Amino acid sequence: MADQLKSTATLLLVLNFCMYAVVLGIGAWAMNRAIDHGFIIGPDFYLPAHFSPVYFPMGNAATGFFVVFSLIAGVVGVASAMAGLNHVRSWHLDSMPAAVSAATIAWSLTLLAMGFAWKEINLQIRNAKLRTMEAFMIILSVTQLMYILTIHGSTSRRHP
Repeated sequence: MADQLKSTATLLLVLNFCMYAVVLGIGAWAMNRAIDHGFIIGPDFYLPAHFSPVYFPMGNAATGFFVVFSLIAGVVGVASAMAGLNHVRSWHLDSMPAAVSAATIAWSLTLLAMGFAWKEINLQIRNAKLRTMEAFMIILSVTQLMYILTIHGSTSRRHP
């Protein structure tokens, strides 16, 4: 049973790492596009009436917040995958707290980004890349939780 949980945790770890990497790639593209095509403020320019400091030229009003929190969740998710890799490699109770705490922090940030994803879906104006990132954040909120539960399930099965 322990080998099955270890292989399940490894599969979820690799899946989450790949999905967080895709989220980082799409989020980096969106951030780069927002920087390149955002507002230009200078001495002769005036702010638009509905100026937002988190303005993104694509998407809707929730896009800026969604992209920023997705990037943060992606970076923390990749870091938690590294801690998880150390735990899966040793598969010992001593490495479990670091892996679980990093995964829990990544999961909470993923849930925050998922909330902005649902708001962005509700507002409806967005492109295909943002739809992909929304789907990945929603799926990651489930798979990251499954990874955390798999690691916790393995602790009750181990003997000292």
